[in-house]
Formats: sequence, C-alpha cells, structure tokens
Amino acid sequence: MSVAPTFPPLDARPYKDTICLFDVDGPLTPARREASPETLALLAALRQKCAIGFVGGSNLVKQEEQLGKPAGVPVTTLFDFCFSENGLTAYKLGQELESTSFIQWLGEDRWKELANFCLHYIADLDIPVKRGTFIEFRNGMVNVSPVGRNASNEERLAFNEYDNEHKVREKFVAVLKEKFGHFGLTFAIGGQISFDVFPNGWDKTYCLRHLEADAKKGGIEYKTIHFFGDKTSPGGNDYELYEDPRTTGHTVTDPQDTIRQVKEIFTDL
Repeated sequence: MSVAPTFPPLDARPYKDTICLFDVDGPLTPARREASPETLALLAALRQKCAIGFVGGSNLVKQEEQLGKPAGVPVTTLFDFCFSENGLTAYKLGQELESTSFIQWLGEDRWKELANFCLHYIADLDIPVKRGTFIEFRNGMVNVSPVGRNASNEERLAFNEYDNEHKVREKFVAVLKEKFGHFGLTFAIGGQISFDVFPNGWDKTYCLRHLEADAKKGGIEYKTIHFFGDKTSPGGNDYELYEDPRTTGHTVTDPQDTIRQVKEIFTDL
C-alpha cells in the first residue's frame, strides 16, 4: 500500500471556497474500470488548489476498486469528500458522516412489490443475453439491470449498443413510473447497463445536504461547486445535480474530456 500524499488543510487551499465534484463512471473512469494514472495525477494536483469529491451511485466497495485500488490508497483518503450512493453513504477527510437507509424509508411490503414486479418484467424481456444480479440492493437505493450486473465488459458494451437502439431501460423506467409513481420514487438511467431507484430528492443533489450541514458546523461554505457528469440530460442520473442552481454543471464524455475541462477552468494546474 502506498503512502497517501499530503494536502493543505481545506481552509488553506488557494481556492478554499471552491469544490469540484465528479461522477465516477464516465468522468473519472471508463464504466466499472480503474482510473488511469493521468486522471489520478490530475486529482492530486487539483486537490492542492481546492476541495475535491466524488458523487457516485455505486457503493463504496466499487469506488474503492475503481479509484482507491489503482491509486494504492483507500479511496476515502484520495478525496476530501466521498459521496457513495448519491451521498447516502458519505465521508469527509476519511471520517464517515451520517447515513440513511432506503429500506427503512420505503418499507418491506412496498419493496417486495417493486422487486417482484422488476424480476417478472426482466424475466419476460427478450434481449440478446442475460447474466446475473438483476437487482442490487444498496443502502440508499436499488440498482436494476436488465442484462445483469455480472455481465462481462464486452457484454456490457454490447448491451449498451442494443439499449441505445431498442431503449430497453427507457421503456422499463416508463412502466415503473406509471405503476409505482405513487411510491414517491425516482428512476434514473446511468452507466451502461442499469438504472437507479431511490426516493424523490435522494438523487445526486443529496450530497449537497452534507456540504451545507458541514458548513453549519464550522466547515467551509462552498460558494462555487463544480460538478462534472456524463449523464446530464433529463432522465440521466447526473441531471439533477448538473441543473441544481447551487452548482456549476459541466457535461463530459470521458476521463480525457474531464481532464481537458478541469485544466481550462484551473489554468494554474
């Protein structure tokens, strides 16, 4: 394990009232793959200038694999703020913040009704391949994948191309909105193979609650919040945070585009 590099205290950085938040899949890494040395070098340089954090829909274990493992340090030491599952699980400077549970909010009976419907719907889908783990239950949300999260990288790419043409996820979400809209749930398409289900308001803007709460406790009040996401169109899981009036949103296509745009904003990197 590498020794974690040192960074100035949050209030001693040149842009101390600025924070850069990044979606993980797309902006920082290829979908479910590891971050490149170039991306990690950019994050380290940027952290010398301002606060940095990630906001991902996946759980911390996956973000550890994609970001912490290639960096050689725990992911919670690589960023000032870590917002897993849209911020339902959160860390500041390596210390865990208060978390919230999806199942407690929804209730067991409603959850079983939703899960049973999704599994029946997937069983009836005629798509080229099906693998395993069609529903992944997380602390703050549920992730639903028609092809299954056990699909290989090649199968993920193939499904993504098929989905772009046949709108499998888009049609699935439309049915769920009609049938379960009264549950107060949001259905957000993200990544290559799946979509997230979570209570209204528990989208990626949830992470801003932590920043605001931290400021009230004596932390920094961030006046500029840059957010870099790739699913920023309506229905994408970056849309709400991208459009939020508290943030300055940036649409990126891949890690190289993220690097380019960050360097355009911070010309002294």
